[in-house]
Amino acid sequence: MAATAWIGCSLWDGVADTWRDDAGLVVGDDGRIAFVGAADEALAIARSADTGPDGTAGVVELDGARVVPGLVNGHVHFSLALPGPMQDSVHSSTEADLVLLMAGNARDTLRAGITSVRLVGESRFADMALRRAIDAGLVSGPRIRTAGHALCCTGGHGWDADGHEADGADGFRRATREQLRAGADLIKVCISGGIAGEHEAIDTPQLTQDEMRAVIETAHAWGRKVTAHAGPAHVSEEAVALGLDGIEHGYELTAGLCASMAERGVWYTPTISVSRCEDFFVSNGVPTWMIDRALGAGPRHWESLQHAIAAGVPISLGTDMPPQAAYDGTTATVREMEHMQDAGMTALEVMRASTAAGAEWMQEQGQYGTLVPGAAADLVVLDGDPLADVAALRELWGVVKGGDVVRDDRGALRARVLS
Repeated sequence: MAATAWIGCSLWDGVADTWRDDAGLVVGDDGRIAFVGAADEALAIARSADTGPDGTAGVVELDGARVVPGLVNGHVHFSLALPGPMQDSVHSSTEADLVLLMAGNARDTLRAGITSVRLVGESRFADMALRRAIDAGLVSGPRIRTAGHALCCTGGHGWDADGHEADGADGFRRATREQLRAGADLIKVCISGGIAGEHEAIDTPQLTQDEMRAVIETAHAWGRKVTAHAGPAHVSEEAVALGLDGIEHGYELTAGLCASMAERGVWYTPTISVSRCEDFFVSNGVPTWMIDRALGAGPRHWESLQHAIAAGVPISLGTDMPPQAAYDGTTATVREMEHMQDAGMTALEVMRASTAAGAEWMQEQGQYGTLVPGAAADLVVLDGDPLADVAALRELWGVVKGGDVVRDDRGALRARVLS
């Protein structure tokens, strides 16, 4: 259609502090938002775009439903290879197997309301192939921004999963450039141990300052941001001082480090779920040593998030768990949002961290994550009020990406031709 008016809803655009009632928006045939405002104005604008059989305008009447931007999950592995059967399956897969596994996860992620993702470590550059296929409309999935392989030292965190091993400043400089050559949108580097490495501890330092500097300076020279898998504060402090852009997990952040992060504009993606998802680990055959380490990290991990909230660190949503995975009666993404709210963020702050912040992290404000003119028409439709309690997202029933309906549990999102 030339344009479609979505009318009769309460709309939160990802920017304002509250809802716009009796709202409407117009989506052009390019899948981007042309107008946001009053419902009657949206209808009039859509009608003006009606140019006949080859450019018919349409309307979707939402009957008071609530509309928010599509969610953005900033810590995703579509080929997640945790120790145990998951890792064995990925290691034994052919490239075709791997791409199909990732495509299935991408499809289910999109249907769960996550319309954009930041991939932070995949295998064999299958992420690049999947990104191309989604962009071309060959398969269904969220918008992808990807780091390619995560970088680690020899035997470092992730070496037996998606990690690209390197040593020395020159080695890490080359490894960074190899990800950029493949088309990486950002760089991910593992600067400490974590919960998934059997022969390491969370607080094991794994890169020298020269190695960290080589990654950061090389990526920045190419206009890419660098985010780090990081556990202990002392390792993170070194990387932040060198110009790091983001910290993933941050299992042991301190109030002082968070103050420095806030001052420098260093982002935090807490993935708080990974230190409290015992049922997910058990159901996927994760070994006991990893479960014990993950759960044991839980109290300090929670404190880290609270330190970051108190200091005003910019926070973006990320799960590490598969975004669509069943978890405590909902998806991992929504459960992560509930944890963030329970830790002290307001529902509004969590919603921003889960939408607009994801685009801002990538320096792509206004392109997605908000419902403003020029942005992609990525919508989540529901009845409850997630600005009061993010748990309302447990009952989402409609998902739209780039103007295309990908989930419509009620059969209510089909556009009718304007007469």
